[in-house]
Amino acid sequence: MVMKYLDPKADLTFKKIFGNHPKRLISLLNALLPLSEEEQIHEIKYLPTELVPQLEGGKNTIVDVLCTDVRGRKFCVEMQMEWSDAFQQRVLFNASKLYVSQAKKGGKYSELQPVYSLNLINDIFAHDTPDFIHNYRIVHDKDSNKVIEGLHFTFIELPKFTPHSIADKRMMVLWLRFLTEINSNTKDIPADLLNDPEIGKAVEELEISGFSDAELRAYDKFWDSVSVERTLIDDSYQKGKEKGKEEGIAEGMEKGRAEGKHEANTETAQRLLAMGLSAEQVAKATQLPLEIIKNLSNS
Repeated sequence: MVMKYLDPKADLTFKKIFGNHPKRLISLLNALLPLSEEEQIHEIKYLPTELVPQLEGGKNTIVDVLCTDVRGRKFCVEMQMEWSDAFQQRVLFNASKLYVSQAKKGGKYSELQPVYSLNLINDIFAHDTPDFIHNYRIVHDKDSNKVIEGLHFTFIELPKFTPHSIADKRMMVLWLRFLTEINSNTKDIPADLLNDPEIGKAVEELEISGFSDAELRAYDKFWDSVSVERTLIDDSYQKGKEKGKEEGIAEGMEKGRAEGKHEANTETAQRLLAMGLSAEQVAKATQLPLEIIKNLSNS
């Protein structure tokens, strides 16, 4: 019998695979983050994925997977289907919140541990380079060897991934192949993926037979929402280009795109709410504030 699999990039499957399997998450983090031998992760503890603000009236946010290791370092993992400037700002906001949350009254700043943000993007945002792995940290503008430790960001553009470009990094290749090669059309899983203990177990968890009818409905609803969002964003981008042309200036095009994208996000939110997604899920998908989503759901 031919096995059928679900795509690991979906919200449901990604959290199932990495949200409750410490060894598997450790393998992923060690493979994809720029960690030296001394910085490798050996043991983790999962943390709640809702980041609650320390000040009253602050903004609550939710991430896909969050954990800490024995050193106190924190690791935040996000799987994002569409790139947007708002997502980039949310990543910075969440990492900063995690860093600040370590500060205790009377504590020492020297005791604060780094925060690592790993972001897997099923989209292309850096069109001016073939590089698909982008690592950021706070460095001196004239000497990159001078670093302020604390915040580390990794963005990986999955559509650009080519195994031969990082052939010397075996586990990175295997995990990125797992994320990019397995989907509903997959019939045969490559042996080198199955032979790795953690990836092999992750593949087994993607077998469609292991999901309930309710989970499969949620899975299909997720991809419907992705399709709707992508269509609206593409349409809005085209409208922005046309508006810019009519005005005859680059600023017009950029303004049109921004206005169109905001309008598209609002339309997407309304459609996703109508499809039965929760306000929190819609906020994550559209990058709109949760307060706006709740207002839309009540309107």
